[in-house]
Amino acid sequence: MTNGTHNPRFIGVDVASRHVDVAAYGQTKVLRVSNEPQALTRWLKTVPAGSVLAMESTGRYHLLLARLAHERGLRVYVLNPRDVRHYAQGIGQRGKTDRLDAQLLARYVAHEHVQLHAWQPPAPELQRLDDLLRHRAAVVRHREALRQSLSQDKSVTGLMTSLLGPFDQAIKALDAQLRQAIAALPEGKSAVARITSVPGLGLLNGAALLRLFTRLGSVSVDVVIAFTGLDPRPMDSGNKRGVRRLSKRGNSELRRLLFNAAMSASRTDTWRHFYQRELAKGLPCTAALVVLARKLVRVAFSLFKSGSLFDPAHGLPPSMA
Repeated sequence: MTNGTHNPRFIGVDVASRHVDVAAYGQTKVLRVSNEPQALTRWLKTVPAGSVLAMESTGRYHLLLARLAHERGLRVYVLNPRDVRHYAQGIGQRGKTDRLDAQLLARYVAHEHVQLHAWQPPAPELQRLDDLLRHRAAVVRHREALRQSLSQDKSVTGLMTSLLGPFDQAIKALDAQLRQAIAALPEGKSAVARITSVPGLGLLNGAALLRLFTRLGSVSVDVVIAFTGLDPRPMDSGNKRGVRRLSKRGNSELRRLLFNAAMSASRTDTWRHFYQRELAKGLPCTAALVVLARKLVRVAFSLFKSGSLFDPAHGLPPSMA
């Protein structure tokens, strides 16, 4: 394959915390590079101009390489691990190693890049917001795991307060930093005020949705819903018709926050009737809450764009009811 902008070199990079494994499409050699700035910079200087890099989203370990490669003018794709896993199954890949994953990513981007959207680095303020949300989710997850462990042994329940207290303090501190990060964004405070004026949406959902809405810019609300992974996908096959499954693409933590928001919203005067109406259609409780979560996103996005606050006195607009 000839290198160049019209016939690029496709490179797959399997990213781990301490190293990355690099494979070029059509080649068997796999190179291992330390996942730190100097080593990655040295390697990127050897990558031909016009090359295309693909890596999976890893939470944070891929961000350094993605940013450095983008700064060098390379086209970067950060792929959904779910898509890559399905692709591996589709081509019959029977094993999974760092080496095989790098080669798989190179093959994936070589064949599918036309359908993909190139990665763009987020503004530092948005990245800060994203980092804080991820840190808070990790603290909450570990706090809950510790609470459940302690609650199962009555002999150590006295430790509950002393052990969980520091977690609660950390969550409180992170919430304060979230508010500061929101204020650092242009019109961030007013945007979150509009989003959280929707009954059921609090600070965490406000921050997460602000991050999403700002990142996506001027898109349709259906695109926003798709990015949450709450969009229903048809599963029609043979005699089966009308079956729908959530795509579950995108950020799983955002879906968790929105589902929790829907549970809270379902108990409010504003949304109780909407929720009960979905149950009356025969939907299970979980499915009805997912429908309500999508509605919350739609209303919040409308308010985000219009600059208006939710007005419970006037109820929902006809298009939102």
